[in-house]
Amino acid sequence: MRVHHLDAGGTRPFGGGLFDGRPGIRRRAAGACHCLLIEHSAGLVLVDTGYGEQALVRPDAWVGRRLIRQSHPVLDRPIAQQVEALGFSRDDVRDIVVTHLDLDHAGGLADFPRATVHVHRAELDTVEGPFGRREEFRYRPAQFEHGPHWSVYEESDSHAQRWFDFQAVRQLRGLPPEILMIPLAGHTRGHVGVAVDTGNGWLLHAGDAYTYHGQMRAKPSMPLGTRAFQWYVDTRRQSRIENQQRLRELVRDHGDAVTVFSSHCATEFERLSS
Repeated sequence: MRVHHLDAGGTRPFGGGLFDGRPGIRRRAAGACHCLLIEHSAGLVLVDTGYGEQALVRPDAWVGRRLIRQSHPVLDRPIAQQVEALGFSRDDVRDIVVTHLDLDHAGGLADFPRATVHVHRAELDTVEGPFGRREEFRYRPAQFEHGPHWSVYEESDSHAQRWFDFQAVRQLRGLPPEILMIPLAGHTRGHVGVAVDTGNGWLLHAGDAYTYHGQMRAKPSMPLGTRAFQWYVDTRRQSRIENQQRLRELVRDHGDAVTVFSSHCATEFERLSS
């Protein structure tokens, strides 16, 4: 199994080090939208899809003028084009596992209309149910108009087992047993991580369960702007706090066997993609 680390383009808010922890604040922050492309014997699997090609065609409907104005997202790195640049067809992507359905993670689903989309039940229920005010800014109905082929999971499934100290949903239908869905609610109601056994150790794509690499240290730290943003977008704050602590314990106790990373930390992406 081969894993490619792809950057679908993160946000670039003004304030620099207030968000990315690097020197200087009179600049745009460095960000990423960390996705995975996994090659296995039966095809390709994506973990998250970024903003997608339609973000360039109709940005107001696909992303929203408010987010574009405030966060300056990078929209010109569609995952579908990166898949093709690696020599594949987008139709080779048979499955997509989404950490959650926020607009910057699910926007590319429409670029792979034949793929099966693996999602947590609570996440899909939120998207399909009436939106609350807190959901209006994060879920974009236009991104789901093509009618994704959903494959839905929840912790009560009979095949749910343990993975280290986490509840794991295995096996994902039609996928190799080396790819697991790890419930990590907090950022959204149905947020998950995705664990991949590469044969040389585990990768855990933790999505937006945390935001900055310093949060995984024994004494966690994060820049002020990132802290405020994380607080603002929390859906289930206590669950997020508890899951972050469990992730820190995973890094502390099993860091030699598991590499943990998040969606938007440019430092983590640069380290893993080099």
